[in-house]
Amino acid sequence: MRIREAVEGDEEGIARVHVDSWRTTYKNIVPESYLQQMSYEQRAENWRRGIGKNALYVAEDKNGKIVGFATGGKERTGNYDADGELYAIYLLHEVQGQGIGKKLTQAIAQNLKTQGFTSMLVWVLERNPSKVFYETLGAQPIDTTMIDIGGEKFKEIAYYWGSIEAIGG
Repeated sequence: MRIREAVEGDEEGIARVHVDSWRTTYKNIVPESYLQQMSYEQRAENWRRGIGKNALYVAEDKNGKIVGFATGGKERTGNYDADGELYAIYLLHEVQGQGIGKKLTQAIAQNLKTQGFTSMLVWVLERNPSKVFYETLGAQPIDTTMIDIGGEKFKEIAYYWGSIEAIGG
């Protein structure tokens, strides 16, 4: 498994992971109609615009296929004692549990550290079965909020690392 910074041309692979991981992770959590309307093309266009704007890393398998990604940057709300934020991290279902998510999170943390950030948070759906992943990396829940997905309300939890150093890497 190889972790590297995303480059132009990666957007379709990132979009495929984004859509496919939502469809497996959030099945029976968010509305099925929302999951089915997600499109690779629309997500690829979003990622095409996003490459180079924030920290963005991909995980490739031995054949060079993108199987996961993570992105992060400055904490977006200014409401917390965190200066950095892990915006998103997604892995294809078949590669979860192999340590790839930890490596991607560490890559984002290291990138943020080099930019002078010292702490980080991530927002996670309360019903996301993978939320324990953040806890095993030492993140602590510090807040909740409600968000809308497909016309339904969902609780999100803010997980916080007081020190990027604690994530390792």
